[in-house]
Amino acid sequence: MKHLIAFLFLGLSAIAAQAQTYPDYTEIYVNDLAGLLPEQDEDRIRDKLKELRVARGIEFTVVTINRMSDYGHQGGIEPFATGLFNYWAVGNAERNDGVMLLVARYDRKLRIEVGSGYGVSKNAPMQRIIDEEIVPSFKRDDYVTGIEDGVDAVIFDLTGSFPGEYDANLAQKALSRGRRFLDWIGGWIFVILAPLLGFPVQAYRRWQRNKPRICPNDGSRMERLDEGWDDKHLQKGQITEEELKSVDYDVWQCPKCDHVTIEAYKAWFSRYSACRSCGYKTVEGDTEILQAATTASTGTKRIDYHCLNCDDRWSVTRIIPRKSSSSSSSGSFGGGSSSGGGASGSW
Repeated sequence: MKHLIAFLFLGLSAIAAQAQTYPDYTEIYVNDLAGLLPEQDEDRIRDKLKELRVARGIEFTVVTINRMSDYGHQGGIEPFATGLFNYWAVGNAERNDGVMLLVARYDRKLRIEVGSGYGVSKNAPMQRIIDEEIVPSFKRDDYVTGIEDGVDAVIFDLTGSFPGEYDANLAQKALSRGRRFLDWIGGWIFVILAPLLGFPVQAYRRWQRNKPRICPNDGSRMERLDEGWDDKHLQKGQITEEELKSVDYDVWQCPKCDHVTIEAYKAWFSRYSACRSCGYKTVEGDTEILQAATTASTGTKRIDYHCLNCDDRWSVTRIIPRKSSSSSSSGSFGGGSSSGGGASGSW
């Protein structure tokens, strides 16, 4: 019996190992398989990676996927990133100085994998970049800013120059640093002023929600029920919307005639959309690239929708515009490898 169990275990392990796959790349700079980057942002990031390769000979690739489980992987992102890095052979074969920024969107994990030529010297710097430059933006679902800021920071750590500054003299670099500092200050000023500018709107909305309600039946002053009691007057879909924070509901009740008024307040920012069947804002979408666009042909992507209220599921297919010839990035990687160096993060 022990031998049979061992045989079955080895057989299952072999099947699991065979199930592990990796995506193939369509270019060596940006493979946005999760569809996180609009075309113009992808082109801008690609240009920075091209420039790095031409100016310093370093191969740096950005990869986004939906889930690691789509490729048969269960577990942490570290072994998957190392395996993908080596499967693609990122970086120069002699120097092993390649870099990969991998984002697993729905796993909410990311990793900066570096070539074995760096040893462990880049682990701490890559961790700082993830924690300070990438994750804060990802937590706001701002993937473009997070990826681009991460790319800029990695390039600076590797070369001592930001994109576009490789051949700049000290005065030009100082001027560029000044512009970046002003942009950074401007961003913080926006962060500080945005709540102040939004305060009048928030105050009006708060007043609107809290002002007394008069019963249309007997003219009595109505009472707003607390969260524990108002759910008794809400439908299942409305309760789901509150749980997802896509819509918040206030329930007002007349103490004399028990007349009830329900008022809805949609969230300013929500990733959930309205369901085609039940109408509630309880639908989430999952995008999968079916065929990547090239300079010769358009691509296709499928968006799978799922309503968390009525469980309706449907899919739509969209055309991905053909890439312009200026964004073409044909070629192959240089045969590099990684021994697992780098850093990881989650959001």
